[in-house]
Amino acid sequence: MTARFLIVLDADSTLIRNEVIELLADEAGRRAEVRASTEAAMRGEVDFATSLRSRVAALAGVPTDAFDRVLARVEPTPGVRELTSAVHARGGVVGVVSGGFHEILDDIAPELGVDRWRANRLSVADGALTGRVDGTIVDANAKADSLRAWAEDLGIAAHATIAVGDGANDLEMMRVAGLGLAFNAKPAVREAAALVVGPQDLSAIIPLLP
Repeated sequence: MTARFLIVLDADSTLIRNEVIELLADEAGRRAEVRASTEAAMRGEVDFATSLRSRVAALAGVPTDAFDRVLARVEPTPGVRELTSAVHARGGVVGVVSGGFHEILDDIAPELGVDRWRANRLSVADGALTGRVDGTIVDANAKADSLRAWAEDLGIAAHATIAVGDGANDLEMMRVAGLGLAFNAKPAVREAAALVVGPQDLSAIIPLLP
């Protein structure tokens, strides 16, 4: 059956309540500095890719077994399962595109009803993080490109796409989508969005589904 529409969500602070990079930074004892950098990037005060590289550098030496501890701390956003179930019941597809990491998203996305997802990958050597991102960074343009590519692959017109995000790096995919929704969002995102949804329950989006 042909999909009727596509909804694409950000992951950190949207699909889930956490910022995964901050949980990983806990493992390195550097959460405070990483959190400050994350917040500046989400407000749009610094270039996302540059910020991400500096934050990932702070993770150098964190053992890969930290992923299990981080996964145990991840909290799905209230209403997320209700939203994905409603999307599927209406013939839609759920995508997630994240400036976070496949190492965590690959576990949580399918469990939350996500159909396809894209994120960054962390470079690993000798059982520990190297402090580098492996491959091209998923930034604002990459998020928008993912939404477009998934819609084209599914045969879905641009006007039948919805983008949901909270940070400045979500603005471009919100711009190219048929409907851009700010969720748990920073002021700049709230101002740019077609609609602001909240306070912090994703099921509030269900009435807006086609």
